[in-house]
Amino acid sequence: MAGWLALLWALEVIDTASGHALDQYGVSPREIGELRDVVPSAFLHFGYDHVASNTVPLLILGFLAALSGIRRCAAVVAVIVLASGLGEWLTAPANSISAGASGVVFGLFGYLLVRGFVDRRAADIVIGVVVAAVYGSSMLWGVLPGDTEVSWQGHLFGLIGGVVAAFLFRRRIPIGTSAGG
Repeated sequence: MAGWLALLWALEVIDTASGHALDQYGVSPREIGELRDVVPSAFLHFGYDHVASNTVPLLILGFLAALSGIRRCAAVVAVIVLASGLGEWLTAPANSISAGASGVVFGLFGYLLVRGFVDRRAADIVIGVVVAAVYGSSMLWGVLPGDTEVSWQGHLFGLIGGVVAAFLFRRRIPIGTSAGG
């Protein structure tokens, strides 16, 4: 997670130094050529305040998600990035541009909320409950339409992507064994 955050900050430094030349790689809705920007947009931000607002929750939630394994976490994040970006591409207002890792933050939140129940692991259920207690109310407001400067669409589809990823990458428990370990 530290490496990923370093990348996000380095990209914002490059973007600022270049007069915000990287901002063009955000997602513009329903333009076929913009589908190529669905993935890069999750790594770009519109200023230092924007990347800073995603840093701490991304670090914490990403670390917790990575406890189940780096490869699994990378696959979960890939699903979230695609769900969030495609959701923005399909539903964001015309003539807008969206970028940022907040869709990933919301996706990791959704993933952590349901992972323990899907995997039937007590420790992961506890993590989900703690994540819900710490981030729950602020996250739930973030998926509702409100501030026109914030892509609630990316948040909502990121959250959905995280829940879907929990089911896609659930740990299969062999029949006749306990789920407690």
